[in-house]
Amino acid sequence: MGSKETDSGERQAASDLSRWQVPAGGKGFTLAQCDPSAQPLTYPTKAQTKAQVTELASEIDRLQNLFYADGRFALLVVLQGMDAAGKDGTVRAVFKETSPLGVRAVSWKAPSDVERAHDYLWRIHQQMPRKGEFMLFNRSHYEDVLVPAVGGALSPAAARQRLRQINDFERMLSENGTVILKFMLHISAQEQRRRLQARVDDPDKRWKFDASDVRARGQWAAYQRVYETLLRATSTRWAPWTVVPADSKIHRNLIIATLVRDKLASLKLCYPPGDPEIRGLLIQ
Repeated sequence: MGSKETDSGERQAASDLSRWQVPAGGKGFTLAQCDPSAQPLTYPTKAQTKAQVTELASEIDRLQNLFYADGRFALLVVLQGMDAAGKDGTVRAVFKETSPLGVRAVSWKAPSDVERAHDYLWRIHQQMPRKGEFMLFNRSHYEDVLVPAVGGALSPAAARQRLRQINDFERMLSENGTVILKFMLHISAQEQRRRLQARVDDPDKRWKFDASDVRARGQWAAYQRVYETLLRATSTRWAPWTVVPADSKIHRNLIIATLVRDKLASLKLCYPPGDPEIRGLLIQ
């Protein structure tokens, strides 16, 4: 494929994905307009799609080396979604080539007693990436709005307050060099049922199933409403949300890998100048 054809294809891919980004301020956005089964990026065969994800993962690894050497930025990737939406699978597929020296992942659970004794963002701030590092959040600080809001422990006014605080927190991170990419893995109720049942039926996957998954599934409509409110309120210029159709695992991975690669490429990363004193040095 020629360079002009390649550039045209990349521009088309960017155009295809731009409509999945929640506009800053959320104006006009509804979660219902996002089809979980959509495949906005397509290749002729499944094998070609998998090959493209692998190629993108290698490119992300190459860019991470440059990202680390450049040292001006940190990267925070937030993965949110209902149970079985594919947060673990995304980490494995998209960042499988990236050196462990350059990437960390945190899977957020319910806060401990010590964490509850502090403000809800205290534990989050401690896990922010260093300059040159990727940090992957499997769930995130948004759980501290979603779960209590659906469960009734957080009033609508208190939820709005937390969302404003999160916007301020993320703006502070952005202004200090942290690049924030937030992905809501949007799975349908039918596909979630299939995946949860597969966990129950497979002895090797049963450990991943928890009774709370069934309770949360029973609150599906409430979670969708809170997610929509959250996405509208916290998609900002400095930390936009992208809704990722997640019924297809491989297309979910393709979308996220494409957007991560594109963001890294847009940073105009460069290697720092070498020490002038070693120019022309011959190692004996």
